[in-house]
Amino acid sequence: MVYLRGLGSTSVGNTSVPIHEAVKCIEWLLGKWKSESSKGQFPTIESFTYEEEATFSHVGQPMLNFSFNSWHHESGKPLHRETGFLRVNPGTNEVAYISAQNFGVVELEEGIVEGTGINLESTTIGRMSFAKDPIVTKVKRTFKLTAPNTLEQTVFMATSKIPEVKEHLWVRYKKIDS
Repeated sequence: MVYLRGLGSTSVGNTSVPIHEAVKCIEWLLGKWKSESSKGQFPTIESFTYEEEATFSHVGQPMLNFSFNSWHHESGKPLHRETGFLRVNPGTNEVAYISAQNFGVVELEEGIVEGTGINLESTTIGRMSFAKDPIVTKVKRTFKLTAPNTLEQTVFMATSKIPEVKEHLWVRYKKIDS
């Protein structure tokens, strides 16, 4: 299968597929985004910066496919990897964020689309038996298009050590490919 990003339609195999009507409310996410500025923090770790690319594509279904790939800003060492789907409930502004991460965590977050913003909160978090502690117990996430080619994502979390939801990641992306 070949996935070509872009507004309007995409190609699957040799067939051009239009964007599904249900995801037109989030088509502003489509494309490839590169971090311009980022920070990571949490009460149990030292603050850090990182680089990240985010890609949102579609294959004509009522969802976008996504991937996030981050790396250390100096060494280039791969860090967090995440892939999944941003599924829209047709006819509504309800959205579900379904992801699998290289650290052995899977998440289901649900929320709403409001204009060029998305607010999500975890409903289910699973982890492999040998995942590193602490256990993530809650995630809140926002996406916001702050200018035509500028996207911000903020991730908040709570853990088994810090039960209050605190900001963990913030990144501002610039669109590098439609």
